[in-house]
Amino acid sequence: MPDSTSAVPQVDVDYDDGSGEDPENYPNLQAKIEKAIEVTREGLEQYDNPAVMWTGGKDSTLTLYFIKEVAEKFDLEVPPAVFIDHFQHFDEIHDFVDHWAEEWDLDVVYARNEDVGEYVEAEGLEPGDDIPIDALSEHNQHHVRNILEYEEDDFPFLLDTYVGNHLLKTVALNDALEEYDIDGVISGVRWDEQEARADETFFSARHDPDIYPPHDRIQPILQFDERAVWDAFWHYVVPDTVEGFPEEGHVPQDAEDLPEGIEWEDIPISPKYVMGFRSLGSEVSTEKTTEDPAWLQDLEDTTERAGRAQDKEDLMERLRDLGYM
Repeated sequence: MPDSTSAVPQVDVDYDDGSGEDPENYPNLQAKIEKAIEVTREGLEQYDNPAVMWTGGKDSTLTLYFIKEVAEKFDLEVPPAVFIDHFQHFDEIHDFVDHWAEEWDLDVVYARNEDVGEYVEAEGLEPGDDIPIDALSEHNQHHVRNILEYEEDDFPFLLDTYVGNHLLKTVALNDALEEYDIDGVISGVRWDEQEARADETFFSARHDPDIYPPHDRIQPILQFDERAVWDAFWHYVVPDTVEGFPEEGHVPQDAEDLPEGIEWEDIPISPKYVMGFRSLGSEVSTEKTTEDPAWLQDLEDTTERAGRAQDKEDLMERLRDLGYM
């Protein structure tokens, strides 16, 4: 349970910055990048113990790129990355995070709900199997009964459900925030990604000690749409990161279309996107949308999160009120 004595961040930021805006307020990629740099720098300078949420997905990796660039340019420290291990990741995601954490010399905090994980391992459970509420720790039972007001005797071991998402992701995150005294969480959420995120601001207060350890969310890429994210990767992130990649950028037109001498392992883009996934959730509840790489799909006229389990999507606003990203 969050410590009610945790201090609210003492920072000088504009919590209304971005209010009422959408991606169209930043009409080109350069404008979006300039705003991302501004917000990132302010976040790194204002907060005592910031951390960046890193899922291995495109949005959080783009955010991490801005952090690295800003830290180098302005002689600031790269904060630790928090990776929420919810026990249902694709193996490729773990491999990707481990590889690029080493390449970029990152300090990674692996946030897990160990209580749930240990029960699952001890009982040999598979995703979808039921977990009795009374088998959980007092800490987790408090969240289920008092915060979620969940009244059933058990819940399915699935990430994309109300109880599963809260215990496996939000509780794991909040416990890490408290353990490491993190006061600013830099995340890669975007206005256009999900309706529940459309009203977010670049600096967003999370100060209710009864729900989470008081902290702020720092959100440098709210103004990016999905197309702009991929444009930033192929014209900035990849050329800046991959030795031998064309400086002017190159957008692969299929999985084989890489510059000579470059392999996908050299590129900081999850292989799941190359395989046709547009949004990365849990292994058991996320499907690819087509066989085309994500950046070649119809991004403007189709839904980015169509491959994600809709039960969680429908609950997004309630989950975010409880601390979900």
